[in-house]
Amino acid sequence: MSETEALDTHLQELRRGTVVLACLRLLAEPGYGYGLLEQLQQRGFDTDANTLYPLLRRLEKQGHLTSAWNTDEARPRKFYRTSAAGDRLAAVLTADFHALAHAIDALPTKD
Repeated sequence: MSETEALDTHLQELRRGTVVLACLRLLAEPGYGYGLLEQLQQRGFDTDANTLYPLLRRLEKQGHLTSAWNTDEARPRKFYRTSAAGDRLAAVLTADFHALAHAIDALPTKD
């Protein structure tokens, strides 16, 4: 594995949990998969559809998201929204993320 590939792997591992948190927070307002994918990318959360859609299904199955089909337009879309349980999870994950960021900032760095 090249150094670039190893770096990409580490960055992907670091970002994996942050995408869950970003989805929960962004879906405080109803959104559909492709629109959410665009919002995530605009905000610096590099993810793809093959990662996002299974994540949405898993979060819904766990009770952190609710969904409803919108058939008002020519193309039906499944809209997701963070549930009360998802709101609670987002609050816990946000607090933990801030605590981890603070702990990392306090670590020594090599000059």
